[in-house]
Amino acid sequence: MPQRSFGSGLLFATNTAANSTPIQFGTLQDVSLDISRTVKELYGQAQFPVAVGAAQMKVTGKAKVGQVNGRLYNDLFFGGTSATGQTKLAYNEAGAIPATTTYTVTVANSATWVDDEGVLYADTGLPFKRVASAPAVGEYSVAAGVYTFAAADASKNVLISYTWTDAANGQTITVGNPLQGVQPTFSVIVQRGYNGQQEAFKLWSCISSKLSLPTKMADWGITELDFSAFADSAGRVITPYVAE
Repeated sequence: MPQRSFGSGLLFATNTAANSTPIQFGTLQDVSLDISRTVKELYGQAQFPVAVGAAQMKVTGKAKVGQVNGRLYNDLFFGGTSATGQTKLAYNEAGAIPATTTYTVTVANSATWVDDEGVLYADTGLPFKRVASAPAVGEYSVAAGVYTFAAADASKNVLISYTWTDAANGQTITVGNPLQGVQPTFSVIVQRGYNGQQEAFKLWSCISSKLSLPTKMADWGITELDFSAFADSAGRVITPYVAE
């Protein structure tokens, strides 16, 4: 029966470092492999070539996924260091400036507050201006998650945005500035199939050339990873496994 393919298939990648954990591309939207070669024509006096020779070949791929994890980012693209804990954004957290001194608002995550991302008046959406100290009307100062306002803004409702650290959850990837030519290397296996048939393509050594992290109004953000294959230490580039 001729080989057929239906659906987005399956995609796995594994960093080539020893004992690396394989990564399954979750909620795979689609993956494409493009295998191309450059050809050179030999011409004489006539219009058509008398011979055509194959020159360079290349294998490139693109994967679109709706679900990612930290290992995908780090093992396949950044090659940085990873640690437990995540810096999160608190967006427009509601607060009320007290009617009497000290006119301060302490945010919910002040104990692990990292940085200020601005304050708005809740009723108008107009922004406050940050100052070092002694704020006047429409101004604020902040230290360690405690926001101080002017007496003239007493009893006003505010929306505060800031970053804070969740030490128990998530991952933080530290990306340095390595020398050119230093990057993660990984293998890839792409599987397609239909009605019990399977075909797969193994790329033995790859690097990623592009990581796209889009957002979209009223739709899912689909992460894209572009990669290129090259020969591994055994001279292998691509190995097809086909049913027919």
